[in-house]
Amino acid sequence: MPTSPRPARRRDTPPPRTANSEAEVLRGFLDYLRESVAAKVEGAPEPQVRTAQVASGTNLLGLLNHLTSVERATFLGDRVTDWQATLHAAPDAGVDEVVARYRQAVAEANAVLDGCADLGAPVPRPGGSAPSVRWALTHLIEETGRHAGHADILRELIDGSTGR
Repeated sequence: MPTSPRPARRRDTPPPRTANSEAEVLRGFLDYLRESVAAKVEGAPEPQVRTAQVASGTNLLGLLNHLTSVERATFLGDRVTDWQATLHAAPDAGVDEVVARYRQAVAEANAVLDGCADLGAPVPRPGGSAPSVRWALTHLIEETGRHAGHADILRELIDGSTGR
């Protein structure tokens, strides 16, 4: 009986070991999840990366496009009027471009967070009221973690790649 080739496996990266402060723990886990989800999209083949793999229409490239919007809205004050539309990347935006935009949004968000000494203070962003830094970090951990799990499954469906 012929054997099928084994799917590509990435080496799993363990959760971060951070210092003991609340801010360092929250930011450490958020950065860990951010890197995990970006790594899932990097190198994914076209057109599968933007093809719906499940009945809901969710696709891998759209997830990262959505997380870019979430980062920018939460930490940079961008206004999003249609969250559903963020779940799809522009037809002419390739993997490298979407990953680069995500990494840029993360860098800009981290620059804002670098200036936040009080987790109870509002996120210092333009455009009206803002949640506390603590709430924003917790929300982004939840949102990124949720979609990182989706990305794990979608990437495995695309080319068998597993691991973080």
